[in-house]
Amino acid sequence: MGILEGFVIGFFGSLHCVGMCGPLALALPLPTNSVWQKVLGALLYNIGRAVTYSLLGLIFGFVGVGLKHSGIQEIVSILCGVVMILSVILPGIIKLPKSSNKISNSIYSSLKKKIGDSLNRRKVGNLFIIGILNGFLPCGLVYVAISKAVLSLTIQESVLSMFFFGLGTLPMMFAVAFFSDIIKSKYLHKLKAFIPVFIIILGIIFILRGMNLDIPFISPDMSKAACCH
Repeated sequence: MGILEGFVIGFFGSLHCVGMCGPLALALPLPTNSVWQKVLGALLYNIGRAVTYSLLGLIFGFVGVGLKHSGIQEIVSILCGVVMILSVILPGIIKLPKSSNKISNSIYSSLKKKIGDSLNRRKVGNLFIIGILNGFLPCGLVYVAISKAVLSLTIQESVLSMFFFGLGTLPMMFAVAFFSDIIKSKYLHKLKAFIPVFIIILGIIFILRGMNLDIPFISPDMSKAACCH
């Protein structure tokens, strides 16, 4: 179920990706001499992002296993849910220290430079590299997916959850690469208004998940689930 949740977060949250990564997707050096080459290039870019998300799933999967063994995974789930809801209701209330902002800005600038350099190399295979680098860019939706990965019962589930999160974003991002008018339509802007509601719903699910109410799929008993793994 955790893997499916990763895909759902990516699929329904991909409207957010259009606003964040849409300009980059539109700037991709996709081949123009062949439709199939263009399709291949767009797929390589999106698979590259999924690979990066899988790596993040591996890293945070270890964190999740540590939390599970320490017995605080449920508390972390509730805290993540509360933070998600507050981030929508009270935007800007959660602020990182200035020192952490400097570090993140430095990393972000370095990534942007490398992506900019890669955009100038018009090779199909290079689109995979751009996708990998794109996956490391700061993104609120990715943070939500990582929070879900941390709550996975196994490292394998965490990796697959993040990989399928990436696949969930693929349809929308793939479409953007081909149909630039999608991100300009008023219909899309109306759909993007659903994202805050989606985040609040996820926050509620995270809180319920941490409460171990023994409700199938929504709030399963983590102690029982852990025994099955």
